Amino acid sequence: MHSPLVVGVDGSESSLRALDWALAEAARHDLPLRLVHASLWERYEGIRPSFAAERPTDQVMAEHIVASCAERAHARDPGVRVSADIVPEDPVSALLRAGQEAFAVVTGSRGRGALPGLLLGSVGLGVAAHASCPVFVVRGDRDSEAGDAGGAAEPRPRGRVVVGVGEPSDGTSAVRFALGEAEARGCPLQAVRAWRHAVHHRPGEEAAAGGGAQAEEARAAQLLSDVLRAAEADRGRTEVRRAVVEGATHRVLLAVSADADLVVVGALRRHGRVGLQLGRVAHVLLHHAECPVAIVPRRA
Repeated sequence: MHSPLVVGVDGSESSLRALDWALAEAARHDLPLRLVHASLWERYEGIRPSFAAERPTDQVMAEHIVASCAERAHARDPGVRVSADIVPEDPVSALLRAGQEAFAVVTGSRGRGALPGLLLGSVGLGVAAHASCPVFVVRGDRDSEAGDAGGAAEPRPRGRVVVGVGEPSDGTSAVRFALGEAEARGCPLQAVRAWRHAVHHRPGEEAAAGGGAQAEEARAAQLLSDVLRAAEADRGRTEVRRAVVEGATHRVLLAVSADADLVVVGALRRHGRVGLQLGRVAHVLLHHAECPVAIVPRRA
C-alpha cells in the first residue's frame, strides 16, 4: 500500500483549504489521505473528577472537527480513501511524527490560533522546518474558485510547476519531486536558476575572475543543465522549461509563483542542529508566495 498523504486539520478556514488541496493531491497520485487533528485533551482525561459524567469539551470539539472534515473529503471525492486520527500531542509534534511514514504532509498557512496579520502560522513553519518528508504549505488563495457552502475549493489551475534549482552539491531531490508533481498534473515544469553579477570587482579583477555578467549567466545556465540532466534520467515525459534569471533567488521565485500551481524548493537537514532548518529562500516563500509551496528535505 502507498504511504498516505497527511493533512493537518483544526477546523480553521486555512485548514479547510489545505484539506481540499490535499484531497486533489491524493487523487492525482492515487494516495490514501490521512487527516490528523492534534488535541491534548487525552493527556488530562485521567485526572477528571469521577463525578464529571460528561465528556471534556475539547474532546467533543476534536471529534466534531475530524468527523466534519472526513465527511467533507468524502463528499468532494468519494474515490479517495480517507482515514482520520485524533492525536494527543501538540500539532507540530503530531504532524512530524505522522510525516515519518508519509508521502508528504500538508498544512494550511494559518491555524485557528493565528494572530491577525500573521503571514504564516507557527505550525506550518515548524513542520516545514523539521519534517523528514516533503511538506506542502497551502498558500495563495486569492484566485480560488468559489466552492460549496463549506468554503473555497482548490485554487484555479495555472498550468505549471516551478522549482528553484540550487547548487549541484544540494542534490536533485527537489527537482525530482517537482518533476513528479508536474507529471501528476500533466503540466510543464519550469526550472529556475537565479544568478547575480558581482559588482564589487576592482579594475582588472573581473577578467581574472572569469568574465562579466555574460560569463555569470553562462555559468548559471550550465549549472542548471547539469542538475536537470541528473534529475531527468528516469522522467522523460514531462516538458521542462529552463529559465536563468538575474536577481536574488527569493525575489525571482516570488515573482514566478504569481502564476504557478506550485513552487518547490529544497531544504538541507543537518543532523543534530537545533532551530529552524530553512534557508532564506524557503523562509521567504513560505511567508509570501502566491501559490502553494513544497519544501523537500535533504540530509547533509
